Amino acid sequence: MNQDDLPRVEFAFPGPLRDRLVSAILDGSKTSTTSTAVEYRIEDDPFPQVGARQVVVDSAEKAVAVIEITDVQHFRLGLVPWEHARDEGEGHSSLSEWRAAHERYWHSNEIRSFLGNPSFTVNDDTMVVLERFRLVEAL
Repeated sequence: MNQDDLPRVEFAFPGPLRDRLVSAILDGSKTSTTSTAVEYRIEDDPFPQVGARQVVVDSAEKAVAVIEITDVQHFRLGLVPWEHARDEGEGHSSLSEWRAAHERYWHSNEIRSFLGNPSFTVNDDTMVVLERFRLVEAL
């Protein structure tokens, strides 16, 4: 399959966070990611499927990599395992540090605007989608 035929995937919003995440994908330190389940419902996107390939775009919307999803799990936020959080490659030293960083993101004005819910919050029972992936090709 040609990369032009693959769906595009964005990690965070364009800017410094996306740039860090894309760099971590390219250097191999990021092999997992977490999204709230509600994010998929907003855009009426299907949940990710094992074996699917996607083109990663940077902050300039330039294609920089092809990844392949290797595992998908649905968890309550309060039950996300440390191994998954560690493999997000953001340098967190504990699950609580990972959780605090993700809550800042999910409680940001950007996410709340995207979701159309100015008071959106997450808690231990919020359903999240845990994805594992591998870097197929740097472009």
